[in-house]
Amino acid sequence: MLLWRRDFCSFCTIFRGMTEAHPAIPFDNSYARLPGSMHVGVSPTPVSAPRLIKVNEPLARELGVNPAALTPEVAVGNQLLPGSTPIAQAYAGHQFGNFVPQLGDGRAILLGEVVDRDGRRRDIQLKGSGRTPFSRGGDGRAALGPVLREYLVSEAMNALGIPTTRALMAATTGERVYRDEVLPGAVLTRVAASHIRVGTFQFFAARKDHEALRLLIDHVIDRHYPELKGVENPALALLDAVMERQASLVSRWVQVGFIHGVMNTDNSSISGETIDYGPCAFMDAYDPGTVFSSIDTYGRYAYANQAPIAQWNLARLAETLLSFLNENREEAIRIATERIEGFPAIYTQHWLAGFRRKIGLVSEEDGDLDLIQAMLDAMQLVRADFTFTFRTLSNGGEPEALTDWLPAWRERLARDPQTVAERQRLMRSVNPAYIPRNHRVEAMIRAAVETQNTAPFEEMLQVLMNPYEEQAGAEAYAEPPGENEPPYRTFCGT
Repeated sequence: MLLWRRDFCSFCTIFRGMTEAHPAIPFDNSYARLPGSMHVGVSPTPVSAPRLIKVNEPLARELGVNPAALTPEVAVGNQLLPGSTPIAQAYAGHQFGNFVPQLGDGRAILLGEVVDRDGRRRDIQLKGSGRTPFSRGGDGRAALGPVLREYLVSEAMNALGIPTTRALMAATTGERVYRDEVLPGAVLTRVAASHIRVGTFQFFAARKDHEALRLLIDHVIDRHYPELKGVENPALALLDAVMERQASLVSRWVQVGFIHGVMNTDNSSISGETIDYGPCAFMDAYDPGTVFSSIDTYGRYAYANQAPIAQWNLARLAETLLSFLNENREEAIRIATERIEGFPAIYTQHWLAGFRRKIGLVSEEDGDLDLIQAMLDAMQLVRADFTFTFRTLSNGGEPEALTDWLPAWRERLARDPQTVAERQRLMRSVNPAYIPRNHRVEAMIRAAVETQNTAPFEEMLQVLMNPYEEQAGAEAYAEPPGENEPPYRTFCGT
């Protein structure tokens, strides 16, 4: 017994030393050190009975975070770990084209930042953790369904190789939230390169706060675009860099049939990540006009409109930078206009490169764009399933929707240098077998909300972590919705 106690105490001493040397979350909070006009200090509102649903342990280790410290109390904000400086960030935004000069984190609290094991600075934020000074009459809470949707879809997007915020934890609160119906409350712990948005720049531009804008430009370059340090015109270089990342991001969305659903400027990340998974969804039957959001009455954020909207959002960013582009306002407008008008060419370059890979091409010919568009037109004509059609083609199948298109494709392939095996490997690496099918996501949410059964969430998440490889027993997750499935609609999580 004495030997056991001596060994156990030795272990305790070693463990204490490890935890002292390696804090649970090694916070280093650069944004909180910026002037107070950029954020407001606020603590999460405690909840009554937190319960963990999921901890993303691989992500925790990637962040240098001790997974054992990620308890239910930490997941909902009842307990703040040492080093946390909780703040709500200020930003403005165009929402469906209408400018709102003050939005801000109304139900999200930034706990702090960490520098991960690869040297990248990452935000750790609670979403649904209670009211903030930016709540504008809202309760600051989140319902379980939207929390599980964002966890699942953001992690699926990461597995697809698309830049995105990540999900570290999901937890229920033991309390109810009141929307159109009474729902179980939950909190999501979100990880992002940062939560700085086009709307963050708009917030200070609307107030003519030139000094805050200057600090923000410097902060963003230091954090996201360090290669731009020391350039002659930092604001112009930043605009160019953000344009490039947005063009790449949106082209990657459309290559997997993803529709963001609410591309307001406050949901447009300066880092080039997908952020704010509200009324998002993946397209089943191919139709460029597809809209899922219940509030997007006129299709502003339809599948095919995402690139033009990205350009529109970037124009709003350029407006906030005018005084930094050139001292002469007319010259600044000319420079900004020239840059923004160049966006479609940048986007098309990314789009074409991505869709070439989807149909198995590594060489480039002038007629490739027309060939790809002809394929999409054929799919639209019969409402062929987007994901299933590309995956079938990847596996050597001949989708019925493409019967008339296949001869032109084969003729083009004959001039490409790859073997059949190489081509199929390429196509399977970019055409997923599994996406978060909308009917499956809804079934998962119903099980969790109505019967507290999170097994479907766990199972679906596991399948989506390896989307490009067929998995035994997961065949149902690759199937399109049945003909009797009702039209799909999504709703904002607020």
